Amino acid sequence: MKILVINGPNLNMLGIREPGIYGDRSFAALEKFIKDSAAELNIEVSLFQSNHEGEIVDVIQSAYGVFDGIVINPAAYTHTSVAILDALKAVGLPTVEVHLSDINSREEFRRFSYVSLAAKKTICGMGFDGYREALEYFC
Repeated sequence: MKILVINGPNLNMLGIREPGIYGDRSFAALEKFIKDSAAELNIEVSLFQSNHEGEIVDVIQSAYGVFDGIVINPAAYTHTSVAILDALKAVGLPTVEVHLSDINSREEFRRFSYVSLAAKKTICGMGFDGYREALEYFC
């Protein structure tokens, strides 16, 4: 099984950006956690991170016919990007949405997710463990 894991804007700043919300572990630590979790679950993963909406759309489109599913933390694009929603719907791959923090208990504008309209499952507020749960979903 091949899963594409996409991380959106500012996630590359983990450990620096608002550690009270996102924790003090780095983005490199997150990528290692995802790779280790995938190996334990016998899942092949490809990791991608971008701060640019169009690049995220491009990588979603390129997943068609290549991957069995997508795990995505669209970060701030969760609440703004119809383009990412449309790309997910276009490729039709099973998608799990992940957020490190609980977006439902934060600012009002963070409580709506365009991506959730295409996702089979949304996991919020579990930190790094949310990515493992997302991978387990595909098992």
